[in-house]
Amino acid sequence: MNLWFRMLLMLFRRPWRKPVEGLATTVVRMRVWPLDLDLNLHVTNGRYFTLADLGRMDFVLRSGAYRVALRHRAVPIVGDVWGKFRRELKLFEAFEVHSRILGWDEKWSFMEHRFVSKGRVTGVVVMRGLFRSAKGTIAPGEFVHELGLEQSPELPQWLKDWSQSCDDMSVQLRAEEAAVR
Repeated sequence: MNLWFRMLLMLFRRPWRKPVEGLATTVVRMRVWPLDLDLNLHVTNGRYFTLADLGRMDFVLRSGAYRVALRHRAVPIVGDVWGKFRRELKLFEAFEVHSRILGWDEKWSFMEHRFVSKGRVTGVVVMRGLFRSAKGTIAPGEFVHELGLEQSPELPQWLKDWSQSCDDMSVQLRAEEAAVR
């Protein structure tokens, strides 16, 4: 229920939050609640991914990406997610989720969600995803063009390598499935 409450609160505040440009960083402020904790009494690693979803929703709403998705009757699909945990977040600690587009290639859009507390990055979640309609996947370049973006920022090499490793794993899984049939 905790996450539903956070989502409803974010949607309630939306009319007072200013729209942003497509390459802007959005910030959502939160606090660690008891349901966010694991047995070590800090935010559980899986919760970071869920909280990143809320940051991504805020970004999609404020950047106008939801309007583009509605025009195409498309839904967002998360393909892969990766997390880096640097410092623990403890009970009742205030933190922010900073969300931004890192760039895009011919198939995927890449987003970063930085968890910041007391001026320090406590964790980072990186996601590659796309928008899919009944007609198929919408090319990221086409999608972001409708947000006023023309060219992707240069993708860092680590991000290209990560994306390639995700593609390699998909190929391996398909081969394993084919061998079982």
